[in-house]
Amino acid sequence: MSNFILSAFADEIDQDLKIQMDVLDDHGIKHIEMRGVNGNNLTAYSLEEVKEIKKQLDERGFKLSAVGSPIGKIKITDDFAPHLDLFKHTLEIAHILESKYIRLFSFYMVSQDYAPYRDEVMERMNKFVETAKDSSIILLHENEKEIYGDTAENCLDILETINSPTLRATFDPANFVQCDVDTVQALKLLSPYVEYLHIKDALYKDYSVVPAGMGDGKIKEILMILKEKGYSGFLSLEPHLAAFEGSSDLELEDKFRNLPKGGPKTFAIAVNALKKVISEV
Repeated sequence: MSNFILSAFADEIDQDLKIQMDVLDDHGIKHIEMRGVNGNNLTAYSLEEVKEIKKQLDERGFKLSAVGSPIGKIKITDDFAPHLDLFKHTLEIAHILESKYIRLFSFYMVSQDYAPYRDEVMERMNKFVETAKDSSIILLHENEKEIYGDTAENCLDILETINSPTLRATFDPANFVQCDVDTVQALKLLSPYVEYLHIKDALYKDYSVVPAGMGDGKIKEILMILKEKGYSGFLSLEPHLAAFEGSSDLELEDKFRNLPKGGPKTFAIAVNALKKVISEV
């Protein structure tokens, strides 16, 4: 387990930052991939408000593993100028919160044929990189269904075309499963660029999200490959769990077993599943 640093999308526990930190403390997790906090997306806050969030994190000894931003989650045909402004604001937020990473995406496609939009994707991604390159912040492209970078080949196309140390990859197994991609083959293709991992598993049969190790994402195999390569980065839990088969078979520590249904209990199930997989790696 020493090779991996656990983090989490804490807004899946609760929107309240205090509750997020309380629950993460219970699980021995001291990093957050901050997306939603206190009722809003992090990028919606003013810089003064972000400074207050930083103060609350510091008081409890928490750090950000990444800013889980929505950058790049607009249609490729949408106006880019205001989105670039939001990105610049997000860079300032990352500096205040002392986050090394910003997660982003490569734009929703508007037809099943992505080829006509490739050049625009690359131009926009390059603008992100040019804006960030002197900031010491690394941009992490996440594979996501229905964006340009939804397959391993398209992710590689972005990373090779931009060809910058400022742009690396967040690897999300569940998102690849939901695009009918073999996750191990995807990792082999993208491994030179993978700097961060989301822990989310899913099933090919219906694309539903399940706890780590219970789906088709081959998370154990992926972690074994990464460990052999000397990976020492973040494993960021993004549970996305609702109802799933086999939940009653998962054992929880006594202090978590009797929690009411909801964010903290669902999160406990996700953490337990991940720790079980890690123990087998």
